[in-house]
Amino acid sequence: MHLVSGERRFVSPYRSVVAVALLVGLGLCAPAASATPQWGPTTPPNPYLGPVGTATMHGDAASSDVTPLPGPGAGPHTVDTRPLAAACPTILQGSDGLVVTLCTTIVGRTPTLHLFDPTAPMSVLRKPLATFELTKGSLLGGVYAYLDHQNRLVAVDGEQQLLRVAHAQDAAGRWAFRVDEAVDLSGVVPPGDNVTGLSPDWDGNVWFATASGNVGVVTKSGGMHSKALTAGEQVHNSISTSPAGTAVATTHALYQLGLVGETIVVDWRRTYDRGQARKPGQLSWGTGSTPTYFGPTTGSDYIAVVDNADPTVSLRVFDSSTGADVCTIPVLGGEQPDGSENSPIGIGNSVYVAGTYGYPYPATPDSAGPAVPPSAPFTGGLTRVDLDTNGCHRVWDASVRSAAVPHLSTGDGTIYTVVRRGFDRTTPLDGFSFVAIDPSNGHVVGSTPLPGTMAHDTLQMSGLITASGSYLQGTISGLLRIRPD
Repeated sequence: MHLVSGERRFVSPYRSVVAVALLVGLGLCAPAASATPQWGPTTPPNPYLGPVGTATMHGDAASSDVTPLPGPGAGPHTVDTRPLAAACPTILQGSDGLVVTLCTTIVGRTPTLHLFDPTAPMSVLRKPLATFELTKGSLLGGVYAYLDHQNRLVAVDGEQQLLRVAHAQDAAGRWAFRVDEAVDLSGVVPPGDNVTGLSPDWDGNVWFATASGNVGVVTKSGGMHSKALTAGEQVHNSISTSPAGTAVATTHALYQLGLVGETIVVDWRRTYDRGQARKPGQLSWGTGSTPTYFGPTTGSDYIAVVDNADPTVSLRVFDSSTGADVCTIPVLGGEQPDGSENSPIGIGNSVYVAGTYGYPYPATPDSAGPAVPPSAPFTGGLTRVDLDTNGCHRVWDASVRSAAVPHLSTGDGTIYTVVRRGFDRTTPLDGFSFVAIDPSNGHVVGSTPLPGTMAHDTLQMSGLITASGSYLQGTISGLLRIRPD
């Protein structure tokens, strides 16, 4: 790990001198020399989502990848495995304490829901309380889902049905899933298209985006509206919502949208450098980021994505109210080819970016196109960037080879992720470790080896810090539970 100081590419200042003075006065805008993170606010709780930190893959509707829940700490840890013969990218926990996972079976690639008690003994955890199959769609279709304020999983299946799936016990105490509500989106989703991301706004409307670049909304009253974005643009990541609007990153540009009456409007659109081709370790040609709302005043002052510039990528930060550039800065070392398929962590005036360049995915979406080069060493990397009065600056770069989406716990001041162990040229014999990272300096403060090799590949999927302090992580074949010893 090495510190980086003084490297900046300034594009535009903060909103105004008055705003900067206010931030400094509140102690939320740290000077460039400080490495102590300042936990600013996250967006206000969305009344149509489940618990903050556990209701979406990225922690909240803003995709901050931040949770107030403390994790399992630096260790030692106990690790339990739950084979499911499925890859499990979506792990969510409701206010009832039960965990709902959305996994894709290895055979048949069928999206399947599982219901677990995350505090149960391993002998009980090995058997889900209930399972439920969804209709198959595209590789990334149905991956992104969330829990609503009634603990129902909200997802779109392969038949373009927007489903709200509840779970309950019968008179004999047996758990089961049931579809509480189904809304047919086939009238606003073009034939052959698939929904790739969805999120509720603060008015109870459900926004979604499709792979071919359409954005739609199902209003709280049941109305449906859609809008085609710029021709030729695709959406291969989830979307984010905040009181500022709805953020959608396409393969060419970042959008913020809103709903005026019955019309979807584009608040602003900003292009980014998408590079010459898809990079190895990414699933599409363009940004790999689900947009991250963050900021030191409202929690949604800004939106961050990572571009796909050649050879090195940059963090792009935009003012959410105007779309104005706040800063553009190279990340992940800025010396060798790099890229990121993960949503950045964002809170206060700090952003954390994990590198995925060269990660060996076993499959890519049909529309992904060839990677250039076809393969590369998995270099990883983790960078912290802070906003300041001059734009932004890199605080540190760490040589962490994160193999999962990192999450920041403000409850214990720790970043948690899984790293890949082995040589840069990945092999099926590589191992994995659960790590705790100090966000002030990027140092790994705890590491626990995980069982197995390729069968427990975490595949850049997102983990979950539960209300009881354990960490659940999806793998290519099931689920891991990491608990304090």
